[in-house]
Amino acid sequence: MLSERLSKQIEFIKEIDKIKYIQRKTKLFDSDRPENDAEHSWHLAMMTLVLVEHSNESIDLIKVLKMVLIHDIVEIDTGDVFLHDPVKNHINTDEELIAAKRIFGLLPEEQAKEFIDIWLEFEEGKTKESKFAKAIDRFEPILQNSSNNGGTWNEYNIDYEKVENKTKSIQYGSFNLWNYAKELIHSYYKKR
Repeated sequence: MLSERLSKQIEFIKEIDKIKYIQRKTKLFDSDRPENDAEHSWHLAMMTLVLVEHSNESIDLIKVLKMVLIHDIVEIDTGDVFLHDPVKNHINTDEELIAAKRIFGLLPEEQAKEFIDIWLEFEEGKTKESKFAKAIDRFEPILQNSSNNGGTWNEYNIDYEKVENKTKSIQYGSFNLWNYAKELIHSYYKKR
């Protein structure tokens, strides 16, 4: 017989399986298949492990891993918002907070609080961990788009300035990754 705690944890685990069905606009590397949120979260976690040395500051790696793994779980309820969406402008924190409270609220109380706090820290982007997590989150689509001949930049006719403005926050988490990202962006738009 399951304890109440384990039962809540299992319910949460079943619920988050839905993240596998949330399609993103960005395509997989060298592919025309859209990435789903589960693939995105896993890839960000691996990127964090590999690229942590490029953080501007010494960071709590486990906390960053938690951030990149849970930050998009709210999209089970809200759906993915394209970074360059002209209507929502990627500012939907109120709607996402409701989703965070519902989904993370399935967990035992202290775990729910921890996950909501980590999610909020990521969203606010003020700590060194959240700055690096956000840098990784913005960096992955740049790598994907550059491997797909402009990918969503080309598909949705996003100009250079918009791409740079939406991604320059990478520098707050990693100057090295931002310098590399700028080269990729510039290289694509130069040959366009």
